Amino acid sequence: MYTLSEENYLKAIYRLAQAGGKITPTAIAESLGNNPASVVDMIRKLTEKQLIEYDKKKGVKLTAQGLKDAVLIVRRHRLWEVFLLEKLGYHWDEIHDIAEELEHINNETLADRLDKFLGFPEYDPHGDPIPKANGKMAKPYSVTLAAMKAGSTCHVAAVRDTSSAFLQYLAKLNIGIGTKIQLVEKISFDNSLVISIDGKEHTTVSQKFGDNILVE
Repeated sequence: MYTLSEENYLKAIYRLAQAGGKITPTAIAESLGNNPASVVDMIRKLTEKQLIEYDKKKGVKLTAQGLKDAVLIVRRHRLWEVFLLEKLGYHWDEIHDIAEELEHINNETLADRLDKFLGFPEYDPHGDPIPKANGKMAKPYSVTLAAMKAGSTCHVAAVRDTSSAFLQYLAKLNIGIGTKIQLVEKISFDNSLVISIDGKEHTTVSQKFGDNILVE
């Protein structure tokens, strides 16, 4: 059994590993919004429990056991998000924080029963793949709207930013998973994007917006 804080660290390290690059104590602190000094202390504790390995030059790396535990936490979180949205009627901007609490319910059979009850979903409501009991998962989406060529048409597959502010902004634009978007024009001055949503009138959005929308 791990503490709530230890589980949050494992999940944060896992997400940073998925993004690629060196995982530093500073990166972990920024991801969790924690004090760097407390991160160093937790790195020591997780190293002692053989959940991570830390080298100043190479950064932080999950051990085999640490990866297994982190994947299970992510699995519970994403399954709870599906449950909250599909079965309890929460909006997609409300489910993340609630799932953050529910993911720490560590029962051996609960996640498997929840997975079966939901029909074995492959992706959560934000488009992130849900790990199976054996750790395998569907391929994550990686192509951003901002990386598409002007004139191309795509569908929203996932969102990188799951903050309430961004998800509420998407809702105002009537954008959700599966929404059809045409990238009409890229403005060279500030890299903003002119898009058409479901074939309707054009809307101009920022490059940051485009970087946080994953498409297929």
